[in-house]
Formats: sequence, structure tokens, C-alpha cells
Amino acid sequence: MSESVAMVYAVTAGHQRCPPACGQGSRSAGRPDGKRHLTVRRWAARCGLALLLVLPGLAQADADEAVGTLGAVGSDTLAGLMLRWGEALTEQHPAVRLQLQASGSASAPTALIAGTTRLGPMSRPMNEAERGAFTRRHGYPPLELEVARDALAVVVHRHNPLESLTLAELDALFSETLHCGATTPIERWSQLGVDLPGGRVSLHGRNVASGTHDLFRLRGLCGGRVRREVNEHAGSAAVVAAVAAEPTAIGYAGLNHLTPAVRAVARRDATSDRLYPAAGEAVTSGDYPLSRSLYLYVNRPPGRALPGPERAFLELVLSDEGQAVVEEIGFVPLTKAERARQWLRLEGNDDR
Repeated sequence: MSESVAMVYAVTAGHQRCPPACGQGSRSAGRPDGKRHLTVRRWAARCGLALLLVLPGLAQADADEAVGTLGAVGSDTLAGLMLRWGEALTEQHPAVRLQLQASGSASAPTALIAGTTRLGPMSRPMNEAERGAFTRRHGYPPLELEVARDALAVVVHRHNPLESLTLAELDALFSETLHCGATTPIERWSQLGVDLPGGRVSLHGRNVASGTHDLFRLRGLCGGRVRREVNEHAGSAAVVAAVAAEPTAIGYAGLNHLTPAVRAVARRDATSDRLYPAAGEAVTSGDYPLSRSLYLYVNRPPGRALPGPERAFLELVLSDEGQAVVEEIGFVPLTKAERARQWLRLEGNDDR
């Protein structure tokens, strides 16, 4: 069973704020080096007509000004985070409006290639075919920025007593290929030592347009094929709702979509029996196999500055404030070293 839904959101200024007085500077973008970002044109606008007479032409809006609509197309997993960043950006720059279409990670490369957006949030890396198509269309590769860490949680109904699964058991539940070491499929809860009325396992997951689906298949099923019995959903919230409504259900979803109606199942090492929960250090270190980076892909021509709204948004994302939002939403923020690497890419010193 498959669903296909494109969610469109918009964030607009809820209020207007007066700019700082001339000479007071601007709010720091939270860069690792602590530098403030204030263009000559912004400073001139704040300091009045006298300076504009000395520097003719500064009254005209240009790419430095954070004004206008900021469009983004891509991941449903990142939708909540993008909206919170959009709200924070509008507080800093009331003339900027974020418009987000959250129709799945696969939609981001398509929109970037077509030129209908400059920003493409994705819950997986672009593949070689997508990168190649972008480069052929524009003559340069997309800029890739890691913006947060995430993990897929395997979830069961809150009354299901299952505590953990090995990778082989997870594969035996969801795949028809058994690439992770199991010898027989798991179709009933009794095969996992769980006694539930009805007994048969009901499977829920994401649709093929989702980066979440790709990660689960590659890491959770060792690259195998997903069973046809899996009920496919367009978003992680729908997966969680389906599992919460059915005591015999199991599914997978992004960490930030979990509710008290479901429980996350830990990964169990088959040799040591050590448990790795889908949280914190296990996600950062990679010990939890369903962890991943979350990305923003940017259409930035080499040697050219980004338009003001895009630049302001990306500076916010990598700032202290932006990464605090990452944690509040339920993702894992970047380390200082990871943020520094993304700043190098944004500044054009480490494009990829």
C-alpha cells in the first residue's frame, strides 16, 4: 500500500523589528570564529542618506540583501527542522519568507536540476546519477552541506514488550532476501519470543521516494529487497501513527517523529548482546547502524555569492542558534569540528 503526498509550508514575518542603530553592528551569525556578518550595503542603509551620497548606488537592492522568498524542495524528514529554521530566520530578517515543499528527498535533485529552487534538503546523500545530471545541466556540481545527524528508530506499539533486535532479525522481518545472516523470514511475533494476540507481524515503512527508505534498505537490510507486505507511507509521522494504532505492528521512522504511543527498539549485538539505542553517542559514533547525516544541497555557481536570503539561512543553520534548534527538534547537532568543515564549504574553500 503506497501513499504519495507533497506538503507545502510557508513561514512569513509575524512582526517587524527596527534595525540596530548606526554603529552598533548586527547580530552575530554564530560562526565558529565569532565574526559578525554585516555588509557595507546593510550598514549604509542603517546609517542614512549621507553615506549613500558618498557611495552612490547603495540604495539599490542586490544579492546581499536578505529580502524575498526563500524556496526549498525536498525531504519530509527535514520539514519540521526547516520550518523552525525558517521561523528563526524571519525573526532576524522580517522581509524573508520561507516556502517549503516537503515531497521526499528524491524531489530535491529534480528541483535543483530544473532550477526551480536553490535549496534541496535531503535525508540521504545525492547519488552519482543525480550529481551527474545536476553537473551536466549547470556546468558545476551542487554544494553539499551536512546540517544535522539523525537515526531511524525501529518502533513497536507501546504495549509490545520487545526490547531489542539484532540486525539479522530486523532483516528477517522486513526483507525477502535475507542478506544480513538470517536463514528464515520472521512473520510471527512468537519467532521473537513475544506473545501477542493475533500473532502475525504487521509491517510499516516509508515509500521509495524517501531517503529514509533508502537508508533502511541499505543499512537495515544489508542492501536487500523490501518485502511486498510492508505498508508504505509518505511520511515518518504516518508510520508512527500506524504502529501506534496496531498492537502487532512494527515500523521505522526518524527520531524526531516518535510519540509516547510507540517505543523505540534498541539494536542488539549478536555476539556480545550489548544494546545500542537510537540516541546520543551511538548515533554520533555510528555504532547504531541506522544513523545518518542530514543534508542541504545548494545551487551555488563557483565564484559567485549566494543571494541574501539563502546566505542568511545557511549562516543561521550552522550557527549556535541553528544547532540548538536541531537538538530541540529531536535530531543530533553537529560537533564543532563538523560545523567548521561545513563553514569551509560554504565559504568556497572546500566545495563538493
